[in-house]
Amino acid sequence: MNGNAKATRYALVTGASSGIGRAFAALFAADGWTPILVARSEERLRAVADALRGDHGSEAQVVALDLGTPGAAQRLFDEVESRGLEVEALVNNAGFATFGKFAETSLEDETEEINLNILALTQLSKLYVQRMIARGSGRICNVASTAAFQPGPMMAVYCATKAYVLSFTEAISNEVEGTGVTVTCFCPGATESNFQVRANMQESALVKNRKIPDALSVAAAGYTAMMAGKRLEIPGLANRIGSALPRFVPRAVVLNVARKVLDRT
Repeated sequence: MNGNAKATRYALVTGASSGIGRAFAALFAADGWTPILVARSEERLRAVADALRGDHGSEAQVVALDLGTPGAAQRLFDEVESRGLEVEALVNNAGFATFGKFAETSLEDETEEINLNILALTQLSKLYVQRMIARGSGRICNVASTAAFQPGPMMAVYCATKAYVLSFTEAISNEVEGTGVTVTCFCPGATESNFQVRANMQESALVKNRKIPDALSVAAAGYTAMMAGKRLEIPGLANRIGSALPRFVPRAVVLNVARKVLDRT
């Protein structure tokens, strides 16, 4: 290798086919990193890779995999290892929500939701934080949500999974201090993406007839926080205020407000 050549830096981004994940991948590519794109649809990932190549000259890697299936995190890790790619940054962004009353929603969907939002994220964090600590450098960003800060009637399982992500990520962020590794919890609010469509919540008061931020501007806040090694990032003043309020308001009030915000209009 030419002594003046820069070593390739690989950033693994899950849920990279659209929304915040795709935006994270674009930010890495613009910064000279090579993204490893992970999502279920190979066709959509190839389209993202082509766009990154055209916009940034990036030779993004593609791994089509459903992380909501058992053993998927280990399969992803093994596949990346088999390609000889050393991951210096990990963004655990893949996730989805189920919407509706818990007694009426699909147990199958919620099981997959828990597997993806919690299990895969935890397993990938474990696999890569160990490698990063051994190397003495690395960055992890786990994408939670402002939903992590309060229970959410009509999205009970989703809010609970994001509360897990927040607690888990802040804890390991403390544990890795002094190792050269940083772990960031990113908690965006409602963002323009396919998330609402998949959750079938277009009629929710949270998003209906509201102008919500675009994915790139939201992801930029998370990317900056990750690169700065911040423990927690909540983008937007309204989101920061809303995330703090549940600590000072009676729980019954929090539940009632959350129900009004999340329920269908």
